[in-house]
Amino acid sequence: MGDKILLFIPGYNCEKQIIRVLNQLNEEIMEYISEIIFVNNRSTDNTEKAVLEYKEKNKNIPLHILRNDDNYNLGGSHKVAFSYAKDNNFDYVIVLHGDDQGDIKDLLPLLKNKEYKKYDCLLGARFMKGSKLGGYSKFRTFGNRVYNLLFSIVVHKRIYDLGSGLNMYSTKMLENNFYHKFPDRLTFNYCMILATNYYKHNIKFFPISWREDDQVSNVKLTSQACNVLSMLFKYFVNHKYINSEFREKIIDNYTSQEVLDE
Repeated sequence: MGDKILLFIPGYNCEKQIIRVLNQLNEEIMEYISEIIFVNNRSTDNTEKAVLEYKEKNKNIPLHILRNDDNYNLGGSHKVAFSYAKDNNFDYVIVLHGDDQGDIKDLLPLLKNKEYKKYDCLLGARFMKGSKLGGYSKFRTFGNRVYNLLFSIVVHKRIYDLGSGLNMYSTKMLENNFYHKFPDRLTFNYCMILATNYYKHNIKFFPISWREDDQVSNVKLTSQACNVLSMLFKYFVNHKYINSEFREKIIDNYTSQEVLDE
């Protein structure tokens, strides 16, 4: 029997892109996917309606739509999905962002040769050899490479990306909920990188295709850059910093409700 793999697609106000993401799920990909959850983080546009219409037209796709009980941001949506994966006995969870910047086909070679079994997590990397970047400014590319270098120095391992929209995690890695106090905002993935160092997780980066067309970025570059530098410095001084409370709002349980067909 093959591994039970969950595909988690987080989404917020991505009605223009989400169908393109779902259309990536062809027969070749679905050979490896047991179930899909689209986690709607309280979108204010027609994202949820678009996914419901797709589900109605593609009843052969094992898709469930979850709506967060509050706006948990991207990090909080990860926590919803990780709990779902563990509660439902999945072996692995793939993360594919709903804004159509990444392509799940980049993960196919690692699924086919079962290399994913050797690692606690596979992390898509926009800035390593073999990757393709479209519509990404030279300034942002330079900034990301600088931060990747800084993180590499601190964790003593080559870091190629601090957080792309295509990753794969073993649920065994997630068992102790080490990520629960991590930020609910976009910096969630930065903490995940530091945690892989602290908990000695076995990780592998792989090249991906990445593009920016009609997506709307939620990154506030200056404030996030300062926050990340502060986080990295504190971890450098004391690795136990990773066990701190990073959240602005304390949430005991990240809950959601399944959205049924209209």
